[in-house]
Amino acid sequence: MKLPKIRELIEAIKALIVGPYTSKFPKEPHVPHKNFRGQPKYDDQKCVGCCACVEVCPVNALDSKDIVNKEEAKRTMIHYTDTCIFCGQCEAACIADHEGIKLSNDWELAFFDRSQAFETIDKELQLCEICGDTIACKDHLKWISEKIGELTYSNPTLYLSRLKGLGIIDENIISALKDNGRSDRVKILCARCRRETTLTTKE
Repeated sequence: MKLPKIRELIEAIKALIVGPYTSKFPKEPHVPHKNFRGQPKYDDQKCVGCCACVEVCPVNALDSKDIVNKEEAKRTMIHYTDTCIFCGQCEAACIADHEGIKLSNDWELAFFDRSQAFETIDKELQLCEICGDTIACKDHLKWISEKIGELTYSNPTLYLSRLKGLGIIDENIISALKDNGRSDRVKILCARCRRETTLTTKE
């Protein structure tokens, strides 16, 4: 049997005096380093539902599902914790100043049932007022209007959705314009319906 090396003896003595390198988890909560990359978490107030994070995720740990029916129109943003590799690409690609989804220090992510290993938030959708198709999340339209400032008023979809969000839109504006034959233009529309109403002429 070979005798222990001097370095190993020094390390053993240090461990006896100072204590072990490992934490006392689970007896005491483990506090990770400040730069530790833990579970990404959505911020319900700052996420705009643009799905940029979904597009850049290399392992498809992020997803979105649109639910549209008579009762509700919402987009559910989903993070699958059992698939995530904590690379941080979602946070880097977030258009909301990298605040819509951020890496946290949460690391204890064990589940007895793998089907429960996910987190979700819901964002309200804006639908086209003619065809009913999804345009974008309302928070996303608000974010765009704030970014482009006064240019918002060059696009009816943006300024009408912005005014509705502020609660100051006059719902009678559409009926007041019917006599002029272009009430279809003063609506929140998807790109296809906007093009069709633009090309349609009054007979």
